[in-house]
Amino acid sequence: MPQSAACLFQIPANEIRVSFARSSGAGGQNVNKTSTKVTVHWPIGRSQALSLEEKMRVWAKLANKINNKDELVAVSEEERSQSQNRILAILRLKALVASALRVPKKRQPTRPTRASKLKRIESKKIRSRVKIGRRIVE
Repeated sequence: MPQSAACLFQIPANEIRVSFARSSGAGGQNVNKTSTKVTVHWPIGRSQALSLEEKMRVWAKLANKINNKDELVAVSEEERSQSQNRILAILRLKALVASALRVPKKRQPTRPTRASKLKRIESKKIRSRVKIGRRIVE
């Protein structure tokens, strides 16, 4: 995940809700007794950080990551410490929003060159001659 893209967009800390849970997977007793999994919720509709147009872009691009409470959700449980997972989850949330807000460049249509057209026609002629050579002569 590119951190440079995540750093461009700032989410106000007072709009983020963080919850903790026990992580899954291997880890022995540490997994059984510590809540290191971090889930970050950010309500898009109530956010002051985005304009209506930006909210529409986020809703359209990240529909599968938005829950029924209109919250964008990011989860992290890779690290063994809660604080590291919290940082990773917030960075992941910022990167998601930054990538959704990025407007793709409009494609400039191009035309094939004369040389490429001639090359294509010539290869078709060669292929045609090969097939003609396979015909059964009566």
